[in-house]
Amino acid sequence: MTRSTFTLSTTLAAIGLASSMAIASTAQADYPEQDIRLIIPYGPGGATDILFRLISQEAEKTLGESIVPVNMAGAGATLGSRNVKDADPDGYTLLGSHDTIALSKLAGTVDYSFDAFEPIALLTQTINIPTTHANHPVQSADEIADYVSEHPGQVRFSMIPSSTDHFFWAQFFQEAGIDMADVRLVGYPDTGQQVSALLAEEIDFAMFNLPSGGAFFEDGSFRPLGIAHPERLDSMPDVPTLREQGIEMDHSTSRGIFAPKGTPQEVLDTIADAYGQALENEEVSSRIENEFGSVVRFLAGDDYQAFLDENEAALSAAAENIDFQN
Repeated sequence: MTRSTFTLSTTLAAIGLASSMAIASTAQADYPEQDIRLIIPYGPGGATDILFRLISQEAEKTLGESIVPVNMAGAGATLGSRNVKDADPDGYTLLGSHDTIALSKLAGTVDYSFDAFEPIALLTQTINIPTTHANHPVQSADEIADYVSEHPGQVRFSMIPSSTDHFFWAQFFQEAGIDMADVRLVGYPDTGQQVSALLAEEIDFAMFNLPSGGAFFEDGSFRPLGIAHPERLDSMPDVPTLREQGIEMDHSTSRGIFAPKGTPQEVLDTIADAYGQALENEEVSSRIENEFGSVVRFLAGDDYQAFLDENEAALSAAAENIDFQN
């Protein structure tokens, strides 16, 4: 290649690269220009579905384009997460999910976790509550350990295998000093069947939260035994936290938005800003807290990444006490 040919090729390549960068920059600057799909890896009507729809309806006012929720249930919430993981990183396919991403990896269901996505923002946390039925002799969470020691091998705790409540009980047993060999973990396919089982007094304890158990707390069918949060909930001021009862643990379902790996930072920032503004709407935040028993907690960027790292480390520690059977 002669010097002049080399110079011409280099110049053309530089022009091409600059053009591509300019096009990409313009595209990002104009984002969004079409509807955005938000994949929710659960069926319609549950707490996860309702909360993401509520906040997204407000966020799309800032974005100027529609955010279209798509329920994609199946395979333990991994059908939807895998769909987003493998989507084009253009900002038009997002995932609304929670701790289940890490739980699926720890349970051996999939080979990826939070690090397979670009985290955008944490939006809400739903605080979990150990619960029993109204006729049970246990009145508070700090009485559970003594009750188990008095009835070894007979006390029944419900859970959905490899789900949030499975990890909740593993962590609870460790912090409360309960030997897992002394309890019976009873598996159910979904929360609804756990509610029916506790109403029928077929089990002693279940883990619920306000979206799943609130109506039963209110009518007295269920007894909340403690709040797995550093502070008491405004909607349940008479129920002490677990920490107040000497059980040093917090536990919640932490919902956030994720994008495929490689999505441009400018796009991630635009989406995070829209959801952050949505949560500043007083009507939205009031409904999240009072109707759905959750707390608003907005974290974006490095703060959200640090939260996910800490959350996954805690779940990994709890997983050491769980015998997964896939």
